[in-house]
Amino acid sequence: MNILLTNDDGIDSEGLQKLAEALRRGSGRRVFVIAPDSNRSGISNALSILNGPVKLAKVGVDTWTCSGTPADCVIVGLKGALPEMPDLVLSGINRGENMGTDIIYSGTASAARQASLLGVPAVALSLEGWENYRWDMAASWTADHLEEIAAFWREDTFVNVNIPNNSGGPKGIITAWPAAKYYQDTLEIVTAPDKSQWCFMRAGEGPAVTEAGSDCLTVAANFVSVSSVYNFPVVRKDLCPGAPPYAAVPPRTADPRIGDPRIGDPRIGDPRATGKN
Repeated sequence: MNILLTNDDGIDSEGLQKLAEALRRGSGRRVFVIAPDSNRSGISNALSILNGPVKLAKVGVDTWTCSGTPADCVIVGLKGALPEMPDLVLSGINRGENMGTDIIYSGTASAARQASLLGVPAVALSLEGWENYRWDMAASWTADHLEEIAAFWREDTFVNVNIPNNSGGPKGIITAWPAAKYYQDTLEIVTAPDKSQWCFMRAGEGPAVTEAGSDCLTVAANFVSVSSVYNFPVVRKDLCPGAPPYAAVPPRTADPRIGDPRIGDPRIGDPRATGKN
């Protein structure tokens, strides 16, 4: 099996390096790495290659850095930059979870989506937590369960995997759906002596809608969450009644426990990084 490994944390990320090592220990696998030359977290599905060329630099055996985004890495890898066509694309392992609404912002998830849009099975991998990451556990678990998680891939989807950050390893795998998350971010604006304004975002993680079966609750229970995420945008069925089933969903019922998501609430804000990676 030929595997293309990428991420959004950059080529020096321990999650990527540990996963490459674990995968290469397995027999019958050739692992190519094309990863951004620096951190590209939170960049979603941006394509810098549309505005000009990206640079590849070989830094090891079957390993390159790319001056572009995670999605650029996938495009150049699948469109001819590699000596052999990959059978599978893995993105990660990301530093911090990508659950629920995080998927919209995540460069990790978007690299997997880009591969699937090009017809190649793809999995996004993230390790839950804020610190003390158990990279060896997560990399070994992924290598040992690679075929199992790749089997969740279907055409027009990518597989989003979140691994609990537990030294003893997860209890098992549960299929889950992305939870709805509402971010309580705030903005600080500082005026410089030249009257220009500098805007700083202060990240505050709001709560997720706590629905049994969601990825957030699955990981909290020390299970790996596996979500098959549809590649394409959908509309609300009540506002576009003529849309076919694959392109429409019913409206979500509002959760009374969640306030106006546009307004920060210090009672529920979290001063740590949001995990929008």
